[in-house]
Amino acid sequence: MRTAKRLTEAYNNAKVAYIDENSKYVFLSDCHRGAGSLADEFTRNENAYNYALKHYFNNGYTYVEAGDGDELWEHSKFANIKNAHHETFENIKRFYDDDRLILIYGNHNIYLKNQDYVRDNYYTYYDSYYETEHEFLYGIKPLEALVLKVKKTNQEILIVHGHQGDFLNDQFWFFTMLSLKYFWRFLHAFGIQNPASPVKNAEKRHKIEKNYKKWIKKNKMMLLCGHTHRIKYPKHNELPYFNMGCCVYPTRITAIEISDGNIQLVQWQTVPNHKGTLQVKREKIQGPEPIEKFDIR
Repeated sequence: MRTAKRLTEAYNNAKVAYIDENSKYVFLSDCHRGAGSLADEFTRNENAYNYALKHYFNNGYTYVEAGDGDELWEHSKFANIKNAHHETFENIKRFYDDDRLILIYGNHNIYLKNQDYVRDNYYTYYDSYYETEHEFLYGIKPLEALVLKVKKTNQEILIVHGHQGDFLNDQFWFFTMLSLKYFWRFLHAFGIQNPASPVKNAEKRHKIEKNYKKWIKKNKMMLLCGHTHRIKYPKHNELPYFNMGCCVYPTRITAIEISDGNIQLVQWQTVPNHKGTLQVKREKIQGPEPIEKFDIR
């Protein structure tokens, strides 16, 4: 599956940022924002997502969207997605305008690897009502990978989407995309998943995760990714493989946070309070623990 080679390539070409105890990052993956149809799983958690983004913006976090943010395999025309989720993209733009947005591409939005596509679709947007064009994420340059270096220890953390080396979703992605776009997307609305996806295929998912861990053991650094839609926070004595999960669980979105030199896994859920009023609530799933604890060099 070439996972080791692809992860190493991503690491070697990654953008590097330095962090310390004052740094704040939030990592979300696999939003799969669609065009608002029955197949658009993002819509069921959109309120929780927007509430969470406002919290992170107001509290000084940098937002890292770690791949598959927009479902471009099913909807290659980004304008249809943006028109369906106006408030969501306004919140994302606030991070970008404040220089606190890092966009990593995954397999479902691999078009963002092409800067011409990004320029044509993400730099500006057209307001059909007023018939005017406005700046959106003007000048943004999506990444395949990000490396965070801890100033205090020089410890490194690699952040990627996680499709690297997954043959059907990496080297063979174009043909997998065609099968989804012209066949599986119509079944998707009824909850039937493409078998090329690791989401519902436990054997495939576990194989991918084993390959992640082999790479971590060899290269002795933390790995944060998404892709499998399965949250992961390492237990005591496990290799430092973290998975932020996704934003298309039936009732919640999950995220990984870094702040105050610590790392933790959290979820945001829309739940009723004691009066029966729906509210968005943040809960810790695992952590926080010092990043230094996961240094295996």
